Amino acid sequence: MALYAYFESAQRIIQELTRLISTTLTDVVHEILPTARIETLDLNNGTGIQLYLMNEDYPQDRLPQEAALKLMEQPYYWAFCWASGLVLSQYILSNPELVAGKRVVDFGCGSGVVAIAAAKAGAREVVACDIDPVAMQATYENAQLNQVCLTYSDNFDNIEGHVDIIIVADVLYDRDNFPWLARFAERANDVLIADSRVKNFDFPPYQQVDRREGCTMPDLDESAEFRDVRIYRASF
Repeated sequence: MALYAYFESAQRIIQELTRLISTTLTDVVHEILPTARIETLDLNNGTGIQLYLMNEDYPQDRLPQEAALKLMEQPYYWAFCWASGLVLSQYILSNPELVAGKRVVDFGCGSGVVAIAAAKAGAREVVACDIDPVAMQATYENAQLNQVCLTYSDNFDNIEGHVDIIIVADVLYDRDNFPWLARFAERANDVLIADSRVKNFDFPPYQQVDRREGCTMPDLDESAEFRDVRIYRASF
């Protein structure tokens, strides 16, 4: 019994150290948010995925103007698992045939959660694509954390060769990104889009295939409308 208690205690200590692990990403957030940190969080959505994300009790006080401006110029999108990414990762692992054995591109990968889900679901290759170099670093570290192998690209136009399916979560918050919908359909045989921002989505040939509730992690206390995630698919 004493030996069992020892190992149980040691396991708890290891789990706590893993949860609080500091990565190079903590140094990045400290540039603007000195009291913030990066922790390992379990998504708790049945995927088994863990991510390095902003601490759950992240600073929510009013920021000094200079810090707020810096954060607007370089948002920490990668430090949160947004509701759409949470839902799309779950959807892919619930339907692994969508990506299994295929070449996948995760556009605007952010934390890398959807790319990681595709890799776990048996994709032949997953290209994580994002123009933010810190997002690429976050995706790399999160891939290591989840013991999956990804390919990386900072430019969608530089991805060569055939692409079977493009997966996209939470990039339609900006109307300037809408033209990408047509580009995705031209580039791959299949496209999956998850979004909670656009209402009355009407962009043929995309059709809604699922609808689920999701919550951004750590929780941003978003309204119910932004927890309502819909998944759209264009397949040819």
